[in-house]
Amino acid sequence: MSGVRRLGSRWRRRRPLRTRLALAASAAVALVAVGVCAAAFFVIRYELLHQLDLSLTQSATRVVQENRGEGPQIIAGECRYLSAPACAQVVPADPAADPEAAYLLPVAAPVREVAAGTRAPYFSNVTRFGQPLRMLTTPFGDGRALQVALRADPVEKGVRQAAVLLAAVGGAGVLLAGLLGYAVSRTGLAPVARLTSTAERIAATRDPRHRIELPPGPPGRQDEVTRLAASFNTMLGELEQSVSAQRRLVADASHELRTPLTALRTNAELLARADRLTPAQRERASGALGRQIREVAGLVNDLIELARDEEPSPLLEEVRIAELAEQTVAMARTHWPRVRFELSTSPGAAGATRPGVPARLARLLTNLLDNAAKFSPPDAPVEVGLTAYEGGLELTVRDHGPGIAPEDLPYVFDRFYRAEAARALPGSGLGLAMARQIARAHGAELTARAAPGGGALFTVVFGGEGP
Repeated sequence: MSGVRRLGSRWRRRRPLRTRLALAASAAVALVAVGVCAAAFFVIRYELLHQLDLSLTQSATRVVQENRGEGPQIIAGECRYLSAPACAQVVPADPAADPEAAYLLPVAAPVREVAAGTRAPYFSNVTRFGQPLRMLTTPFGDGRALQVALRADPVEKGVRQAAVLLAAVGGAGVLLAGLLGYAVSRTGLAPVARLTSTAERIAATRDPRHRIELPPGPPGRQDEVTRLAASFNTMLGELEQSVSAQRRLVADASHELRTPLTALRTNAELLARADRLTPAQRERASGALGRQIREVAGLVNDLIELARDEEPSPLLEEVRIAELAEQTVAMARTHWPRVRFELSTSPGAAGATRPGVPARLARLLTNLLDNAAKFSPPDAPVEVGLTAYEGGLELTVRDHGPGIAPEDLPYVFDRFYRAEAARALPGSGLGLAMARQIARAHGAELTARAAPGGGALFTVVFGGEGP
């Protein structure tokens, strides 16, 4: 039995979904068609036999009315002919009272019991004269029973004809069910077939730009398969964006790494011939090599940080944003001793917490402070503000530098983007992109705009709930 189940399971796995759906739909419709035909056959058979039994009952009533005083005898015996009336005979309960002439219809013990009144009337099927008969045995009174019979072959012929006709109808229904099942499977699974074809084409070409063609109609009235195809198209769009972003990151990283790596190789080759250099030249080459190594290491670390996904939930903890800001500003003062950092915290924001990763949030604020410090004049402060409002928390970082040009504003968070004013300054162009990624991973939004009176203003808005 288990082998049969394994064989059936293996067959189902090997058959296409369209075939299995067509077979299931066809089997369901065919089962209904066969059931209806079978039920119709039994109903027709019952009605034909019921009509025959009613005719026998009427014939028996007429014989009783016409021959009430008669004794045991054969009343009518011509039912061998189809057009003849029912043949009938009266049978006594005592076999000794039988007439001399032989009975035309078979007389058995149940007939004597009906005559004696110990058995209820009953119908039976007998064969006489080479023809099938339907016979009714009923009491006749005074210890006698009446047997009435009619030809049953018209009924049997009608039943056979009904069986043949219903079998033909059932067969046609099964065939139609198969065709309809196949049509339903093709129509219903057409989006699935397109989805499969698109997925296979993407797997073969590695090109996520393909899309599944959706049928026209309002989005709210689409069926489940169409919604699945629409979701698959959405997933392909996200995949295309991810692949494009990955390709851009690789291309931009290659471009950004080319210059420092070339400088590293040049200084390394120069130091390899240190015997030809003066001590001052060796010191300058060694210092340049160290700076370039740190620059490449920082760039690689930034790329690794930027390529990370959102933080996993087990790393999240409740972070006091005000304390984090104080620590980060203190570190920035150490790193940028010539820049004055000012931190102001509103009373409602002092104890505010948000779920997050402290190291990542500190990196976000550090990147914003480093960016502000690079553009801030020596005599102007970098202003950091933390404000609480109903349902949220806002962190701002403002510098008093040249600000952001309107044409650069849409691109300040792009990877490796550096405005004209920042080309001569140190950095890789990844700090702000990384800051926005960290903000979004924590359910916050980072924006930039020109500050009133000059300079740039970066704003981090934390919602009421974290990630």
